[in-house]
Amino acid sequence: QVQLVESGGGLVQAGGSLRLSCAASGSVFTINVMGWYRQAPGKQRELVATITRGGNANYADSMKGRFTISRENAKNTVYLQMNSLKPDDTAVYYCKAERGSLSPSWGQGTQVTVSS
Repeated sequence: QVQLVESGGGLVQAGGSLRLSCAASGSVFTINVMGWYRQAPGKQRELVATITRGGNANYADSMKGRFTISRENAKNTVYLQMNSLKPDDTAVYYCKAERGSLSPSWGQGTQVTVSS
């Protein structure tokens, strides 16, 4: 089993920045792709970004150019640097770890609130 713990969320003004962290523990050798998702009140959970073990990143179009996903395998940690934040970025941000044929693991989420 893999456990994921997100941190770094909070309240920020529009145009500001936050850096989210997701620390994995447990059977970390089973993890391949990791990613960030978000869910705003009344909306479906949506993809933010993914990153492979080798560092290849993929972003949703609305985040491209503002958000950067990175990964530090030695620390079993994935990051999301968020710049130029907008009020519609307000959501709970969740970390996900893909595990091949095994069930993926999800973190509990961290709240990001962007004020205008």
